[in-house]
Amino acid sequence: MAESIQQEWLGTPVDTASKAFKEREEQYRELLDRMRERTEVIEQGGGPKRVEREHQRGKLTARERIARLLDAPADFSEMGRYAGYKMYEDEGGCPAGGTVMGLGKVSGRLCLIVANDATVKAGAWFPITAKKNLRAQELALENHVPIIYLVDSAGVFLPMQAEIFPDREHFGRIFRNNAILSSKGIPQIAAIMGSCVAGGAYLPIMSDEALIVDGTGSVFLAGPFLVKAAIGEQVDAETLGGAATHSEISGVTDYKMPDDATCLKTIRDLVSHFGQRQSAGFNRVEPLKPAFAPEEIYGLMPSAGTQPYDTREVLARIIDRDSWTEYKAGYGQSLLTGYARIDGWSAGIVANQRKVVRAKSGEMQVGGVIYSDSADKATRFIMNCNQKRVPLVFFQDVTGFMVGKRAEQGGIIKDGAKMVNAVANSTVPKFTVVMGNSYGAGNYAMCGRAYDPRLMLAWPTARIAVMGGTQAAKTLLQIQVRNLEKKGQTISDEERKELLHTIEQRYEDQTSPYYAAARLWIDEIIDPVETRRWISRGIEMADHNPDIPPFNPGVIQT
Repeated sequence: MAESIQQEWLGTPVDTASKAFKEREEQYRELLDRMRERTEVIEQGGGPKRVEREHQRGKLTARERIARLLDAPADFSEMGRYAGYKMYEDEGGCPAGGTVMGLGKVSGRLCLIVANDATVKAGAWFPITAKKNLRAQELALENHVPIIYLVDSAGVFLPMQAEIFPDREHFGRIFRNNAILSSKGIPQIAAIMGSCVAGGAYLPIMSDEALIVDGTGSVFLAGPFLVKAAIGEQVDAETLGGAATHSEISGVTDYKMPDDATCLKTIRDLVSHFGQRQSAGFNRVEPLKPAFAPEEIYGLMPSAGTQPYDTREVLARIIDRDSWTEYKAGYGQSLLTGYARIDGWSAGIVANQRKVVRAKSGEMQVGGVIYSDSADKATRFIMNCNQKRVPLVFFQDVTGFMVGKRAEQGGIIKDGAKMVNAVANSTVPKFTVVMGNSYGAGNYAMCGRAYDPRLMLAWPTARIAVMGGTQAAKTLLQIQVRNLEKKGQTISDEERKELLHTIEQRYEDQTSPYYAAARLWIDEIIDPVETRRWISRGIEMADHNPDIPPFNPGVIQT
């Protein structure tokens, strides 16, 4: 039995010429084309005219600055690219949340980079802008990765100030995080490359070192108009807070730079002087390519979340070949658990099996559903990974926990709670990839956003919701019809169908990966082929933090 399971794991050469493969591949490539089209629009920021205006001022755009800062621009792992997507259309939109953010190598050191996009409302901060910047600082704090800010912002977007200013996770939290990062010895470098106004002035000055570009950079608590209104003083922006003022008179900034190019070159030089820090020591060996071409995932993954597929075959095109050691292979088979290597890094894999499997009792288990035995197995495996300091990677395609009399009497709530407890208290780094469905409590048990994955990624086929679209739409329809009937209104079959269609469409929009990415419920939507690179970079990032507390799950019902 073990031999057949191992052979099944190794995968089989897929018939790429078969009709079924071709149909799935074509559908998936259409999803990727749509993703790339949207990405291209987002990366234009405020549009060509505003880009040209920045160039006329002698400034580079946010993306151009990052490209010059990095060792290899193509190696930039951008996150939050879809932040704000379709969220602020009445205000003219906020592409990428008005900020470009991600991981890349600077002078050989992995750094987090956050750059305001001045082509989007002059770099003004929308609510999602603050959330994205806070996410960057959270990553720096969790992983002890240096963070570089390229500041160019007109400050808070005033029409929405009530949604960005006073609360715990609003604008002021950023400066609090500046202080906490500094106290932990995590390097912060800020370059003032444009406007830096009001409360935003604290961000660069609370960093370890601040650079300012002469002629374009300025920083002050109140601009010339506000100064005139407040105290009647007439002063120009350069005298009030330009490079000469803060580099030669106030001493607020540390380096006066003649232009963007020199500023970025100086940041690279500063990073090159960083000393080496202790790492977590996660295990890595020479990487091996997967046993099969990653591009074959396109023909294996269905575009509809209700269709089954063999998750083993998908994973065989992600992990390093011959690196799989399966844990409890014959038990709890609706979840796959095992040790593997991803780009050489040791990782513990927890993945939903989407094909129908037969339990030891002879019962056929539905793919994508978590049963009691699967939850029990995953709990023990997660504990083992914490014991061995092995990072965890969750591959989600889950419709939830099993329901019904037999499941309830078998203790599904208890076993599900054990798994959720283990995920919540796990102290090794966790990473989550949403391949397909991510529904209900299954999202929680498989390390959804609420359970602090270091990175949460999604494929274009991802769907995130409290339940599947069909069930949700029918439930919502029943509620609306009942409410109408209470008001004495009758509804025809035709009206019922139209109402159901409206509900289904709205629910479909809200479960898409773009809806989730716009709100930063996930960090990025990625091409499945890029999964290896992203997980590898994530573990490399997490390896910067040597502090892994002991695993203590508290009280677990047995």
